[in-house]
Amino acid sequence: MPAAAESLAESLYWLIRLRWFAVAGIFFAACLSHYWLLLPLPYAPVYAIAAALGAGNLLLRLYLDRARAAGGPGLPALTNRLANAQIPPDLLCLTALVHFTGGVENPFAFYFVFHMIIASVLLSRRASYLQAAFALVLYLLMTGLEYAGRWEHHCAASSPALCLRGDALHLLGAWAAFSSTLFIAVYMATSISQKLRLKEAHLRAANEQLKEKDKIKSNYVLRVTHDIKEHLAAIQACLDPVLHGVTGEVAPAQRSLIQRSYDRTGKLMFFVKALLEITRIKLSRKMETAPFSLRKTAENAVSHVLERARARGINLTWDMGPGVDQVHGSQIYIEETIAGFLANAVKYTQEGGSVDMRIGDAGASVLIRVKDNGMGIPADELPRIFEEFFRARNAKAAERTGTGLGLSIAREVAQRHNGRVWVESEEGKGSSFYFSLPKASAS
Repeated sequence: MPAAAESLAESLYWLIRLRWFAVAGIFFAACLSHYWLLLPLPYAPVYAIAAALGAGNLLLRLYLDRARAAGGPGLPALTNRLANAQIPPDLLCLTALVHFTGGVENPFAFYFVFHMIIASVLLSRRASYLQAAFALVLYLLMTGLEYAGRWEHHCAASSPALCLRGDALHLLGAWAAFSSTLFIAVYMATSISQKLRLKEAHLRAANEQLKEKDKIKSNYVLRVTHDIKEHLAAIQACLDPVLHGVTGEVAPAQRSLIQRSYDRTGKLMFFVKALLEITRIKLSRKMETAPFSLRKTAENAVSHVLERARARGINLTWDMGPGVDQVHGSQIYIEETIAGFLANAVKYTQEGGSVDMRIGDAGASVLIRVKDNGMGIPADELPRIFEEFFRARNAKAAERTGTGLGLSIAREVAQRHNGRVWVESEEGKGSSFYFSLPKASAS
């Protein structure tokens, strides 16, 4: 569905929810007037109008739900027709309520203005003025027929002596105030609404341009990074036989320089691969998904970092709750995300520390938590921790090499699975990274 039609549909749902408050308000006001204020009004029609309004609202909700579920190219036109068709029945119900609860002397007659504001938000300027004209005709007919004695006037005052039905001057004043208020409200609301719609259209267009430019940039990065990776691989392929003496004996001083070059090339290759990975994820329209065993995936992720943890004397533990083994998603990316969390926890935890992973059921999702008692993250840097190329200052001080892309990749993977990642951390006390993964991924 186009963005404008989707926005209109959401507004229709908002109006349906608002109408439920109106139904409840009518019942409450009728009970208050009937049993506490003891006003002599015909309450049976009032309750009937509220019930009819509620029934119509329920049918409208069911119809709109079915139309959205069916979809189709005609859905935008349908939502527009529904937006135009909803307000006249509301105006008829409001007119009937005003008639049975005091007519021209009922101050709640100015609730017509609320409908005009709603019409101005949902509809075009022309349609909004037509709705205002319809409301005015209903009000003039109702009050005029009551004044002429063609319709029975139900006095809302506690004493018939206070009834204003026969006061022609008051009636004319009410007509003038009502009509001017309606049309001024429509003019002001439509003016504001049109400006907002125009700004929204400009922002939407600008957003599409930014997306297109970001795509062009990502394609450029992908091509350039891929070329760099090929050159780096070629350099490593040349250095490797020299370093291992295949081409002849190498002097110690030369070996040291070659080794440093080889190590730096390896680190650069790692960075380039990470950059390629996040660029590919951004450019890919769809991530290949399938059912897989999360337990096996977690075991693989743990195996990637287990030796490193043992070498540093870090106690690495993990546990998986029942009923969360089979999930749907991209196994390789989820495994890399879990392994990345574990690797960071091991890297930034002091020797002899601990890293613990827990995987459990969270209703419709599986929650993966990796907790450590390492250096933690400064509080002022927590909001930026998942940004591309960002590394916390204490992490950079402890480990100079790092791409700053691992957590960005984790965020992209989570978003592609309709999940999310977040972190809780306190500097000097450790961090807990979370990955919420829906059991039935819609990627």
